[in-house]
Amino acid sequence: MAELDTLDIIVLAAILVGTVAYLTKGKYWAVTKDPYATSFAGANGAKAGKTRNIVEKMEEEGKNCIILYGSQTGTAEDYASRLAKEGKSRFGLETMVADLEDYDYDNLDAVPSDKVVMFVLATYGEGEPTDNAVDFYEFITSEGPSFSLDNDPALGNLNFVAFGLGNNTYEHYNSMVRNVNKALEKLGAHRIGDAGEGDDGAGTMEEDFLAWKDPMWTALAEKMGLEEREAVYDPIFSIVDREDLDRDAPEVYLGEPNKMHRDGTPKGPFNAHNPYIAPISKSHELFNVKDRNCLHMEIDISGSNLSYQTGDHVAVWPTNAGEEVDRFLDIFDLTTKRNHVISVKALEPTAKVPFPTPTTFDAVVRYHMEICSPVSRQFIASLAAFAPDEQSKAEMTKLGSDKDYFHSKVNVHCLNITRILATVSKGKKWTNVPFSLLIESVTKLQPRYYSISSSSLEQPKMISITAVVESQSLPGREDPFKGVSTNYLLALKEKQNGDPNPTPFGLSYEITGPRNRFDGIHVPVHVRHSNFKLPSDPTKPVIMVGPGTGVAPFRGFVRERRKMAENGKDVGKTILFFGCRKSAEDFLYEKEWEEAKQVLGDKFEIVLAFSREGSKKVYVQNRLKERAKEVNELLQQKAYFYVCGDAANMAREVNSVLGQILCEERGIPEAKAEDIVKQMRAANQYQEDVWS
Repeated sequence: MAELDTLDIIVLAAILVGTVAYLTKGKYWAVTKDPYATSFAGANGAKAGKTRNIVEKMEEEGKNCIILYGSQTGTAEDYASRLAKEGKSRFGLETMVADLEDYDYDNLDAVPSDKVVMFVLATYGEGEPTDNAVDFYEFITSEGPSFSLDNDPALGNLNFVAFGLGNNTYEHYNSMVRNVNKALEKLGAHRIGDAGEGDDGAGTMEEDFLAWKDPMWTALAEKMGLEEREAVYDPIFSIVDREDLDRDAPEVYLGEPNKMHRDGTPKGPFNAHNPYIAPISKSHELFNVKDRNCLHMEIDISGSNLSYQTGDHVAVWPTNAGEEVDRFLDIFDLTTKRNHVISVKALEPTAKVPFPTPTTFDAVVRYHMEICSPVSRQFIASLAAFAPDEQSKAEMTKLGSDKDYFHSKVNVHCLNITRILATVSKGKKWTNVPFSLLIESVTKLQPRYYSISSSSLEQPKMISITAVVESQSLPGREDPFKGVSTNYLLALKEKQNGDPNPTPFGLSYEITGPRNRFDGIHVPVHVRHSNFKLPSDPTKPVIMVGPGTGVAPFRGFVRERRKMAENGKDVGKTILFFGCRKSAEDFLYEKEWEEAKQVLGDKFEIVLAFSREGSKKVYVQNRLKERAKEVNELLQQKAYFYVCGDAANMAREVNSVLGQILCEERGIPEAKAEDIVKQMRAANQYQEDVWS
């Protein structure tokens, strides 16, 4: 056998290395990163290797405008994206959108004066920052934030814009944007235009935003020397047909939030970016009436890392109804393509595709788009250019520009985008609308939050939901307006109780989930912690006001105190003011209150208000006033006061009645009584868990 010379060995080695490299490509090297590969995608700050330096990022990407958002439900994020698109298309700004938790803030002082930072900040609960804005808020409002440079004033170079999202039914209305604006100005930053405030409580959030942004753009253009140009649609995402892939291919996402769920190996931590697919242990109807539904559902979290404390919220990740998905695909002429596989790629380096791909049109619309939500005038105006005929274009232009006309035609009927377009075009398909525009403009399908109605002391691994199913008849609308999440839960309840193909109110849902992994009796959830809590001292008296499903957290509170009593602890007086329409129809948990009395004795009392049983309507605030003397005495004993339910009417009236009680029982001026209520709020002695 001939010996190998040096050259032969080198050639053979090269061939071996080449072969190994070829066989391992895509496995050990040249691996395409999947941003949705783990539950941490977008959840734990900037990804490894990415800068957390705002200035560095802007310079790296050639940006002169960054829009930072603090968002809890996705609305602030949506507004931030809209500002970015408009700034680029109308004024040629190089914009980028960023999550506040993805960056550090100590170098805000290094942002050059020829750039601008926009803040879009939602206020959560009683004046608190949203989860992703906590660190920023604590930093910027601290006594002496430490910045990277030695400027005087610290933020003298910073030009900023601010818009807040709030709810006037809360005492600390829009406190995030107000406090951040105050802190930035104190540090020497220069605000451009007014600090805008949107009011969800008055139902004017969208119009408040539109009214704020136009004068803001004018002021910003003047400050930065920008020239307005004709806005032309410039896509942020490209849509690529993947003819090489079938919908059943293992790498295709069919609605799963990340790679672990797609591959059937979900693991914790389970959170707002990574839901736990929880088994439904039991569910049943609480109302005794045909045309209304209220669900009690118990969700088992024992197989997860999730935990909760009594008073917390559970987030349900809903699925859009099949009929609404079909309508959406039909109006955009995508029905025959519903199962076609597509990849969505960002054309803008700082943009994030809002769902994992490759995926299908059906999966995007069913699991990721808020297709039933209210529509903005701005979105309607942007669709005019893609109308199927001139008549439709003219109508869309009018709807987009005339606030009152839009309100009369769209808002009062709660029309979603599909219904608006079908009405305007008289059924003609909107084939010219780019799917990229829909991805950019239709907000992401958001989890819905429910007050947990169980006690963590009694059932640490079982979460209860108490929810009225929304199906509301509206004038001028043929069919009722149906809630997205509650009707989904109703379908799950019917499936869990033996109906093989539930269609509540004529709606069907893909309740078995992507790849049939939910089997119809599981629901995707995560837990959001709340400050709505019983006093740490169980002997403190508590007064709870919760009509209808506002009683949900108070069921948890009462069960908590009942369990404490069974464990031999002393508990304070516990009074619940509960109201509903009729005792025989919608008296929630009637038997449970009797059982609680058996354990708690005279430490527990339920005060009832039935609004439709007598000649005169009686509400919880009326019963509260009737018990003025006792309420005042308990408050003098440092009782905690809780309200849960409708913010605009009930909660506001309860707040007013409490002031009247203090005024009359203590013989003090009205202004003094109002101050006492405010002090109670500040000390967490008065707590609210309310919704619009």
